[in-house]
Amino acid sequence: MPKEYSRSERLASQIQRELARLIQSGLKDPRLGMPSILEVQVSKDLAHARVFFSLLNAEDADDCLAALNHASGFLQREIGKQLKARITPKLSFIYDDTDIRGRQLSDLIDSAVASDKFKANH
Repeated sequence: MPKEYSRSERLASQIQRELARLIQSGLKDPRLGMPSILEVQVSKDLAHARVFFSLLNAEDADDCLAALNHASGFLQREIGKQLKARITPKLSFIYDDTDIRGRQLSDLIDSAVASDKFKANH
């Protein structure tokens, strides 16, 4: 039997798709860069949505966060129009750097393993 998804999970999925489309085509702020929308978590009462995003260039995270927060009203209004929902959650943007930290840890582990192999052979 297929898994049942709650209303908040379905709404989160729709918001994620719409945000990705809107940010790519509807926002012209030069501070944005190219954020990737990783996940959207909508509260059970559908009043709030936490939007997790990442960037290729971590140094631009503060600027991108400021641009997204500045555009949050516009984005919320446009999402409401597209979804035709009575309630559109208030958007809160959160920079998520776990992929960057994961790559850094992986690189550290790889270099430690390579160092151990080099020491074992010499």
